[in-house]
Amino acid sequence: MLALRDSWVWDFWFADDGETHHLFFLYASRALHDPERRHYRAQVGHAVSDDLVTWTRIEDALVRADPGAWDDLATWTGSTVRGDDGLWYLFYTGSTLAADGANVQRIGAAVSKDLLRFERLGEDPLLAADPARHEVLADGTWHDEAFRDPWVLRDPDGEGWHMLVTARARDGAVDDRGVLAHATSPDLRTWTHADPLTAPGEGFAQLEVPQVEEVEGRWFLVFSCLDVDTSAAMQTTGATGGVWAAPADGPLGPFHLDRVHALTDRSLYSGRLVRDREGDWQLMAFHHDGEDGGFVGTISDPMPVTVREGRLVVVPPAAG
Repeated sequence: MLALRDSWVWDFWFADDGETHHLFFLYASRALHDPERRHYRAQVGHAVSDDLVTWTRIEDALVRADPGAWDDLATWTGSTVRGDDGLWYLFYTGSTLAADGANVQRIGAAVSKDLLRFERLGEDPLLAADPARHEVLADGTWHDEAFRDPWVLRDPDGEGWHMLVTARARDGAVDDRGVLAHATSPDLRTWTHADPLTAPGEGFAQLEVPQVEEVEGRWFLVFSCLDVDTSAAMQTTGATGGVWAAPADGPLGPFHLDRVHALTDRSLYSGRLVRDREGDWQLMAFHHDGEDGGFVGTISDPMPVTVREGRLVVVPPAAG
């Protein structure tokens, strides 16, 4: 488990150089007292491990930029991949405040030769919400311009790269507009918008920290959403929210959100699938709600997952 005495830890993602697991995580000082204030103080920390259990914290990977930059408020969730040029690309969400105080989110990247020291890839974002495809502040229905949590993966046919992004559609019920935005790139540096890979109306106002993986021969979309950000219809099911999984036909879908199921309750959030050194899939998440209902802010130990009756499930610990 990763727990920092003086800071809350929440969203995270991994890179694996073949010898060491690298964990990139958001954190903010507990001196803020109110954990809801952590979002605008987020930095990207970095820790390493041989076993996904014991972590050694090293130098931070990324901090927010100077005032006036597109990412001058906070650096948020992303993903890290190694490009064909041998560089590691850390994609992240950069946020800034609009004139009216609303949060605007865009996607940028930093690069590294060794997964230790990262430099921003230019001074401009790589990608922002497309008003023709995504809800933006001007639509006036949501509290921010949601375009974050980039998940980058290779094209399954070897033709470049794909990025999945947490976004919102321009139409539909306000509480049911969550979609996965989609962009493509030949080289990880130049990105072009494509149509979203999901449609609104599936029960979620937002699909946070998306990830797509193949487990035991079946593809799944994993994402997170609390009950307060599900649709009115979804809330009648009694689901508390947390980490969710939906079956998929492949890494780019179609994604069957009509068969979505909860992997966890809201005690765990921002779930990520990761392979251990034996090649087995594990789920890790951050501890969200404690027994008293308060925010915890630590990252869990790995939990084995398997597929049962077409569903991705967490294997409960053995009795005793």
